[in-house]
Amino acid sequence: MSHRRVTPTGPPLFRWLVRAPALAAAAITVAGCTSEEAPQVYTSTKAELVRHTVDSDGHPMAVWEKSGEKPTGVVLLLHGRTWSTLPDFDLQVEGEDLSLMDGLVEKGYATYGLDMRGYGQTPRDVTGWLDADRAALDLANVLGWVRSRHPGLDRPTLVGWSLGSMVSQLMVQRRPELVSGVVFFGYPVTPGRQFAEQEDPAEPPREATTAEAAASDFIAPNAISQRAIDAYVAASLAADPVRVDWRRAYQWNALDPAKVIVRTLLLQGELDPFAQTEDQAAFFTELGTADREWVTLPGGDHAAHLEAPRAMFISALVGFIERPHP
Repeated sequence: MSHRRVTPTGPPLFRWLVRAPALAAAAITVAGCTSEEAPQVYTSTKAELVRHTVDSDGHPMAVWEKSGEKPTGVVLLLHGRTWSTLPDFDLQVEGEDLSLMDGLVEKGYATYGLDMRGYGQTPRDVTGWLDADRAALDLANVLGWVRSRHPGLDRPTLVGWSLGSMVSQLMVQRRPELVSGVVFFGYPVTPGRQFAEQEDPAEPPREATTAEAAASDFIAPNAISQRAIDAYVAASLAADPVRVDWRRAYQWNALDPAKVIVRTLLLQGELDPFAQTEDQAAFFTELGTADREWVTLPGGDHAAHLEAPRAMFISALVGFIERPHP
């Protein structure tokens, strides 16, 4: 594996435009402090951005990190359907605090973000495609690597956004021992929904992404500045100019809330069209763990972590990670 330090050059972008059985998300991993030293208080959110290359079954995965000197916990963020880690979780706009990674570093967490295959700086593999099972395996491999970097801390907390929340669910159903908890944000699927088996195209379409798609999630009134939206669009198109191609949608049929046995936080933007309250309620009720919370973010939509509810988003996440639990 290798790593290099990176100077951020622009804002993050939005991600996602699968309007039907939608998929998308972001993942976060956090851990409690087991060190004998007192937790460090962070005063700066502008941590250095570091890019790592992590091997996942022979494929190089780009993993981004921002950390303070003495982190007290670990978070892994997983992006959604269309856009990758940096536009989604490290958007830099002068005069505005929008980076979720910076916000978590300020709270004392070593924060990582994974670019799935074909996203950001992770190349596609030889097939040109991505599917749910492959994405979940890659996530498990990266979580193991992240955990190995912080042996004195609790296991990471995994945070998945939109389609990323679906990948995160598959992973924790199969490898619950890798995380201390999981956060589902913008969860876009009705529990029990079945995806039909169908023949995929012979070749991945590799369609160009668009500015309209990058701006489409910002629907909450007065929740984010136009300057920030413009920055997100620019960053998204620069990081992910070609839409990643997913196949074998039937693999999502393995999603089963009853098989989620790790402590869980469900985060829902009040105005999120992809995370309808009735679906969130069904998902929350069917979870296999009694250690669970559901928080609605008033005035937020599918991208609430970049909008006015950002502080509440971070507070809910940190509160979940740090509260006492078995």
